[in-house]
Amino acid sequence: MSDLTIDKLFGIQGKVAIVTGGSRGIGRMIAQGYLANGAARVYITSRKAEQCETAARELGALGECIALPADLADREGRRGFVEEIQRREEAVDILVNNAGVAWGQPYEEFSEEGYDKTVDINQKAPFFLTRDLIPQLACRASFEDPGRVIMIGSIDGIWVPPQINFAYAPSKAAVHHLTRVLSVELGPRAITVNCIAPGPFETKMMQFTIDHNREKLEAGSFMGRLGQPGDMAGAALYLASRAASYVTGVVIPVDGGVILRPGVSSLVPE
Repeated sequence: MSDLTIDKLFGIQGKVAIVTGGSRGIGRMIAQGYLANGAARVYITSRKAEQCETAARELGALGECIALPADLADREGRRGFVEEIQRREEAVDILVNNAGVAWGQPYEEFSEEGYDKTVDINQKAPFFLTRDLIPQLACRASFEDPGRVIMIGSIDGIWVPPQINFAYAPSKAAVHHLTRVLSVELGPRAITVNCIAPGPFETKMMQFTIDHNREKLEAGSFMGRLGQPGDMAGAALYLASRAASYVTGVVIPVDGGVILRPGVSSLVPE
């Protein structure tokens, strides 16, 4: 029965994690949750070096947090990041593909630059980064405690959001299906691939929408509130722990029931 204790089931002590886009928002919530619960090291990335270094110093109060700034949508930037991880770590236990971007323009004016940037960062970068880190993810993986890949999608990839975002929502739907495709490919190598689909959380990406529609967003949740850091950290801890070692290829909405709420059209920003 000792294997059913909280520490045995949900502990991540001693694990090495990478959280892309870990300097702020959802990524920072996850990195903080891992560090607070005994991860050996957490690497965070950001395209903005100063922001990444500052976040690593702040999160370092909880454990060893290392900033490796990189543009993972750029081939050379991704290659440099992977080589640095390979130089530092023989094994990586957890890869959280969180880095993302949204681009807002009216349909008639939507630019190819914005569309390409959104798809490259949200969908293409996680595909290639995961592929390039398979040797590290498989290094000490077992079927009892697999290597973990955690994608960060969005409820906008499940429903058609009231505030339509023409590139972001389809890119996140692609992330959800990529999760399933990679779970089939990597399962035999003792690597699970799962996805968290966040609803409205108080992040910089959502700040404008929240500032102008907080009451509507809160009313759209069965919980009557926005997502909090513990909600995201809890889901990410579960998927990284032994408790989820038999779970792969799933998309877990963490949204307070927003996508199930009747009358979601009332959430359209005024």
